[in-house]
Amino acid sequence: MSRTEEFEELRPLMFSLAYRLLGSVAEVEDVMQEAWLRYQSTPTQPRSPKAFLSAVVTRISIDVLRSARVRREQYVGVWLPEPLLTDPYEDPARSAELADSVSMAALLLLERLTPLERAVFVLRDVFAYDYADVAVTVGRSEAACRQLLVRARRHMESGRPRFEADRRAREELAARFFGAFRNGDVDGLREVLAADVQLVGDAGGKAPALGRAVVGVDKVARVLASLFPRLDRVDATLEQCEVNGQPGAILRDREGKVAFTLALDVLGGQIQTIRSVGNPEKLGHIGPVADAWALQREFRQARDD
Repeated sequence: MSRTEEFEELRPLMFSLAYRLLGSVAEVEDVMQEAWLRYQSTPTQPRSPKAFLSAVVTRISIDVLRSARVRREQYVGVWLPEPLLTDPYEDPARSAELADSVSMAALLLLERLTPLERAVFVLRDVFAYDYADVAVTVGRSEAACRQLLVRARRHMESGRPRFEADRRAREELAARFFGAFRNGDVDGLREVLAADVQLVGDAGGKAPALGRAVVGVDKVARVLASLFPRLDRVDATLEQCEVNGQPGAILRDREGKVAFTLALDVLGGQIQTIRSVGNPEKLGHIGPVADAWALQREFRQARDD
C-alpha cells in the first residue's frame, strides 16, 4: 500500500481525533495538511502509520490549542465549536462514546482542560488507545499520562453532558420542536422546552446575534415563535439534520446559502439547550455562506410591513 493510500485510510480517524481536540473544522483541515506533508517527507517508512500519524496530529493540535486559547479569550461574544454535520470516523464498539464526545456540550467541557489533559482524555477515553500508545503519542511517560487522565476525568465528570439515550425519542422530540418553531406555536414550544432551557448564539461579532443567552421556557419560546414567521416571509428554509451528533438544523436563505446552524441538547424528554452558530467563518465548510446582515435587514422589513 502506498503512503497516499495509507493516509487516506487513516484520514477519518485522524480528522475525528483532531476535531475533538480543536473544535474547529478549519483548523483540523490545516492540521491534516501538515500531517500529510510530514508523513510524505519522513525518510523511513513508519512501522505503524496509525501511531506515527496519531502522534503528529495530536502534537500539532496541542500547539494549535495553546495559541487558540489566547484568540478565544479575545473572542467577541460566546464562543462555540464549529458545527460538524458528519463525523467521518465510525467504530461500532465505541459508537456511544464517539457520539457523545462530538456534541457541542462535550466539546465545551473539553475546553476546561489543559491541551495535554485534553489530548490524553480524547486518546484514552474516546478512542481507547492503550496507555503505552497514549504516552508515545503525547511524548510523556505512562505514569504522567495516568495522572493527566485522572485530572481530566475529574474535570469532565463534574459537568459531563447527558443526552437522551433513546435515539427515536430524541428525534421525535426534535420533530415536535421544529414543527412548533415553524408554526410560531408558543404553547407547542413550551411543551418541549425544559423550564430552565437556554438559547445561546455564536456570531463572533461578524453576524447578527443575541446580546446574551436567553434563559427560561417562556422567554425562549417567545423568541423562537416570533422568529420563524419572519424567516418564512424572506423565503428562508430550515433543513433538519444532525449537528455534532445531536438533533439540529441549518437555516438557509432563498439562494440556499447557510445563515446559521442550530443544535439541540435533549434529556428527559425535554430540550435543555439550543445552540446557534452564525459566525460566517465557522460555516464555510458546510457550503456557501449567506449575508446574515442583509438577511437581518429583510427580517426587519418583513416585521414592519
